[in-house]
Amino acid sequence: MTDTFENIEIGATVGGAPFAVTRQTIRDFCDGSLDYNPLHLDDDYMKGSFGKTQFGGVIMHGMTNFGLLTRMLTDWAYPRGAVQRRLETRWLAPVRPGDTITAKGHVTAKRKTEKSRWLLIDVEIRNQQGQQIARGEAMVEFPPS
Repeated sequence: MTDTFENIEIGATVGGAPFAVTRQTIRDFCDGSLDYNPLHLDDDYMKGSFGKTQFGGVIMHGMTNFGLLTRMLTDWAYPRGAVQRRLETRWLAPVRPGDTITAKGHVTAKRKTEKSRWLLIDVEIRNQQGQQIARGEAMVEFPPS
């Protein structure tokens, strides 16, 4: 049975698939976004004057986190007749080639308004060591039938 707005409880979880970060997945995002900033591509650049950030090498685009959270929310919401309406995130730590990151969420609030029904979902991404990489909040709408 597919969850409906009425039977989704506060605390319900939303899970995403693990994503293995490689130099190729980073390069693919460069190609898709047209963002060729050397901090995503060039280890030598990261060792130079920019290296004062102490990233220690190339890092994944933060917007890849955003995309993974959006995919998780859409994959969960759409089969239930819902749509993602808002996503706010904060990046907390860099992601490097070799990391595997996983998005997840927890329903924190339900609201009914005159025109629709809404869920608030706390979202996060963690790496393979359990370190929180990103966190935020999403809003999912269940339009009236």
